[in-house]
Amino acid sequence: MLYDIHLEITYSYEAQADAGYHLLHMQPAGIDGMQRVIASSLDIDPIPPERIPGKDFFGNQFVSIAFHDPVDELAFRLRARVERFAPPELLDMSPGLADLQREVRQTTGMTGDSPVHFTGQSPRIRRVSQISRWANSLGCETMSAFQAVGAVCSALHSEMTFDPEATAVDTPLETAFSNRRGVCQDFTHIAISALRSLSIPAGYVSGFLRTIPPEGQPRLEGADAMHAWVRAWCGFEMGWVEFDPTNNMMAGDDHVVVAVGRDYFDVSPVKGTMRTAGAQLSSQSVDMLVVDGGKN
Repeated sequence: MLYDIHLEITYSYEAQADAGYHLLHMQPAGIDGMQRVIASSLDIDPIPPERIPGKDFFGNQFVSIAFHDPVDELAFRLRARVERFAPPELLDMSPGLADLQREVRQTTGMTGDSPVHFTGQSPRIRRVSQISRWANSLGCETMSAFQAVGAVCSALHSEMTFDPEATAVDTPLETAFSNRRGVCQDFTHIAISALRSLSIPAGYVSGFLRTIPPEGQPRLEGADAMHAWVRAWCGFEMGWVEFDPTNNMMAGDDHVVVAVGRDYFDVSPVKGTMRTAGAQLSSQSVDMLVVDGGKN
């Protein structure tokens, strides 16, 4: 599937802002066998005097920028063309949960993709007793790890309502879970917390979701902004699998990956600070459209 992706994020400041430093995760990732970046550009207005690209611990591309002079507005505009390959059909080769714990303990690598980094608490996800009790009520102890991931994400999809007005970017996951309402970030954080409570290593994927579905299929939730979904480690044989709890589906060729991490803190599209005396307003728009001649 061939996509053109357009992202625009703007910040407007009530009083001029200066002394800004930001870390940006916006550009699609190139992943062997999964997606190929044909072209990608990130324009920033005004042009920052300092702009440095790099890769973080988890292997994600980032751009760090700094501003010294006052600005009234800050805009980020991404344009990219990405080929997303259809994922192969998965066969469940994952162990049960007890054996999965043993495999995690046997893991020796400490690279950013190692499951050991995705088992405990992280900046935005802590152990929440009500989520742990809920996860343990699903009967996952008799399932394979892969089945348990699907069971948690499907149950969450059934019980949660997608509601862009219900939460903000800093809403605690226990609040979203108690109200059973939120957006893709909330669905994903709750699912990660639940999976980790079952000793399944789980992380956060940020990316884009196809804006207009194929004819006759429903529009997916979360396509109006950057999207989020879950990745879970299902043992040495299966490795990492990705599931979209917001839409109750495996992540497939409707999904384009930008970055992976422990939670939103690691992969937020814009992270940083600016000095200002007033309020700020932000807006975000996304289009991910199939290129003419691409498969539907």
